[in-house]
Order: sequence, then structure tokens, then C-alpha cells
Amino acid sequence: MNLPVHSLRLILGDQLNASHSWFERRDDGVLYLIAELHQETGYVRHHNQKVCAFFAAMKGFAEALKKAGHRVNYLTLDDTARFESLPHLIAQYARDYNIANFDYQRPDEYRLKEQLQQLQLANGVTKRQWDTEHFMVDYDDLALYFPTDKNQRMETFYRKIRQRFDILMEGDRPVGGKWNYDVDNRAKLKPADIAEVPEPLLFSNDVSEIIERLERHQVETIGVATSQLLWPVNRQQSLQLLAHFCQHCLPRFGLFQDAMTEHGEQQWTLYHSRLSFALNSKMLSPKQVVDSALHHYQENPELISLPQIEGFVRQIIGWREFVRGIYWRRMPQYGQLNYFDASNQLPEFFWHGQTKMNCMAKAVGQSLDYAYAHHIQRLMITGNFCLLAGIDPDQVDAWYLGIYIDAIEWVELPNTRGMSQFADGGVLASKPYAASANYVHKMSDYCSSCHYDHKSKTGEQSCPLNSLYWHFMVRHRQQLSTNPRIGMIYRNWDRQSAEQQQQITARAEFCLANLDTL
Repeated sequence: MNLPVHSLRLILGDQLNASHSWFERRDDGVLYLIAELHQETGYVRHHNQKVCAFFAAMKGFAEALKKAGHRVNYLTLDDTARFESLPHLIAQYARDYNIANFDYQRPDEYRLKEQLQQLQLANGVTKRQWDTEHFMVDYDDLALYFPTDKNQRMETFYRKIRQRFDILMEGDRPVGGKWNYDVDNRAKLKPADIAEVPEPLLFSNDVSEIIERLERHQVETIGVATSQLLWPVNRQQSLQLLAHFCQHCLPRFGLFQDAMTEHGEQQWTLYHSRLSFALNSKMLSPKQVVDSALHHYQENPELISLPQIEGFVRQIIGWREFVRGIYWRRMPQYGQLNYFDASNQLPEFFWHGQTKMNCMAKAVGQSLDYAYAHHIQRLMITGNFCLLAGIDPDQVDAWYLGIYIDAIEWVELPNTRGMSQFADGGVLASKPYAASANYVHKMSDYCSSCHYDHKSKTGEQSCPLNSLYWHFMVRHRQQLSTNPRIGMIYRNWDRQSAEQQQQITARAEFCLANLDTL
């Protein structure tokens, strides 16, 4: 006979935190609910591996809670198909179990936060919100770091967090005397370096049942579907991936964190940790990841230099926490910002990767194959192209939010709309990250086998990025010319002859009119 339930506790797919205080003691009167939801598969078209990874991790988490003695109901799409939305599901469960309390952890997406805050339950049912107990900076402390009356910069925030948590500090000064070793993080991979890239740790999680379920429920996905998922779907696998990174990749992470290559079947991971899915689903905590990396750095000073560990720490306690602060302090208005009034359509090759631009073919193709690309591929290849081409930021957001396994709106939106597209007009970044083919050639080997000539600005064989770069700068001159980090660029443009300027503009306008065929 089922025991009565006094509290229903909801666990969302990105709240798989085994260390949460909820689970410190067992209570037979508490029922945990974890559910696959149609609303979560359809608000954008997700990569098939992304949906499979979340559903597999959710099911595994439910099973782990049951083994620990907790009462858990795990619902598949078969079980939830009759419910229009999450609030309808919760309301029905509240009635079925005649609960006194409904508990939920604060969602990390504005959309879900609004749903649960507006949820109406029967009289007498207490609705209680809990913290996720995951991030370094508490939600209630975000206002201290992110005043809305001025723009913020990550570097300032990063230094405060380093000091607050005493990470890589000697008293009140940074270890080594410098806060940031980004200048040492921009090496290009040479052929000899590529041969030394460690083989990635890949898993083989059977998700064939989930794929069949998605097909049966006609869930539209993108990307390559694979019945053997290579991503971690539980805490144990996540810890294995963390250990693998610290041992094999961290020693050269900082040096090559911005590098890109098309060579080698295994080199798509390079020296990156690929821990973002484990972190964003909360199977791992940022403190746990940073502590582990710092331990390996301290135990292996002859292998791991300061620029390597600092570059990684900056990604976790700097960027990751920073974009979360921007998101929560600026939503919902942030999601509608479009500083450049960009309105062009996302080219079709973003959905199949077939383009003569080799850098785009490789970055998009890898994203479709693995639901993954590292931060420079996202920012300076696909993101840079969209910025220069004036793609509608709504469409850019939807593509990034759908295609990447780690993409949850709190982390995707500021990185895409702010950092990548500068659609926020400078809230997050001090200038647009616009670049010509010269940057791609400097940081990758993509240009060597490309259909286009990375050195040319005009003509049919010229790389579209070159003319699009100048067209972007010129058409937004009024908005950007006063930016102290950009002024020199316009002086370079003004030194070119009128004929050269006309040829560059004509090439760019051809590219803009024919984005799908580039």
C-alpha cells in the first residue's frame, strides 16, 4: 500500500545535483517527480544527441535516487503526452496525491521560472522555491555584482570572484602577479602539435530506446542521431571525464584553447574538457571542477603551468558565472535586443553543413555530428559569420540553443546575443567580435584547403569573410566609430582608394544576396 505524500518535489532535467540538501535524508512522505516533457522538446529544434543526453541523465538520476531510498516517479514522453504543459502536469499530480506542499528548485531559464511562479494550485497547497545550490554566486547576490544602470565587464567580475573564493591568490594579489594570461592562450596548432592531441574519453551509452520514443512521438530533432551516445549521462561518468581532462588535457589547455584544426578524426575535442553538459545539467558543480583542476595543478607543477590552469579557471568561475549574472539581471528585455537591427535569414547550410567556406563547413559539420563545438568555433566562426552577414539574432539564438548539448538559455543567450552578435549594444562586451579571414587563418588550418582565397577581398574566389567584414564595419560606422577599440579600423578603410572600396562593397553585397550558395 502506498504511503501518503505530503510533499511533491519537482526535479527539472538540468537539476541533477546529487549533493542538493533535498537528498540529505529520506522521507517516505516526499515524492520526487522527474518528467520528459513535450514542451521541452519543441520550443526549439534540439540536436538529437542533446535530447537523448538529457533524457538518459534524467532517468539515471531517478534510478540513483530510488537506490538511495527516495520515492521517485520518472515519467517518459509516453506518460506525459496528455499534458499540455508542465503546470498542467504538476496540477494533476497535486490533485492525485492530495499534497500539502509543492517544492521546486529555482529554474535556470526565465521561461520555466515564469511558468512555476505563475502556477496555481488548490487552496491549502504551499508552493516553495529552493535554490539549486550549484553556482558559485548565489542568486540573491547577483545584484551586488551586476547593477543594471551600467554595463559590466567579465574581467572585473572575474577578479572579484577570484578574491572572494581565494582562487589562485597570494593574499590580495593573483598568483604570478597577473590576473589574466589570455595573451598566452592563442597558439595555433602545428602538424606536430596535432599529433600529440590526446585521444578523447568517449562513452557508449545505449539511447536506442529514447531515439525510438522520440520518433514515435514525432519529436523533430536536428543533427546526427546515434544509438551509442558518447556524452556522460551520470555523475560517475562525469567524474571520469573530469579526471581525464585534468590528467591529459589541462597541461596544454590554455596554450591551445583558441586553436582550431580540421585534421585527425579524434582531434575535434582538442584539449577542451567537454564538461559543459555535465556542469549545466548539474551532475558536476563548478566548485568541484575548479577544485579538481587546482589540485592537479598543485600536484604537477612541472606539467601544468600557471597560464594553463588560469585559462581554465577563467572559463568556469569567470565566463560561466558572469553570463548567468547578465542573464538574470537583464531578462526578459535582454532576449529582444537587436542593436544592429539585423534581419537576414539564417542560411540553409546551418542545417546541413554543405558550404564552400571550409571554416563554416567544419564548425557546422562538427556541431551537427557531435552537438558540440568549442568556444572559438562558436564565437569566431559561426558567430562571426552571422554577425557580419546581419542574421536576425532570434534565428541565431534558436540555432545555438538547439544544436549544442550544453545549451540552456541562461548560458546560451548572453554568449550568443551579447558576446557573439553584439545585439545588446555593449552590455556584455566592449566591442563586436568581428573578424576577417585573417583571424581564421591565424588560429586554424581551415584556410589551407578552402575553396576561397583567405588573402583576397574582391573577386569570386575571395573569402566572403573579408568583404563582409568591411561591409559590416562601414554600414555600422555611426554606431561603432566612437568606440576607442575600433577607431583605427576606420582609418584603414579610409586609406583605401574609392575603386577598391567599391569593389569590396560589391563583393559583399553579392555575398549577402547569395548567402545560401556561399
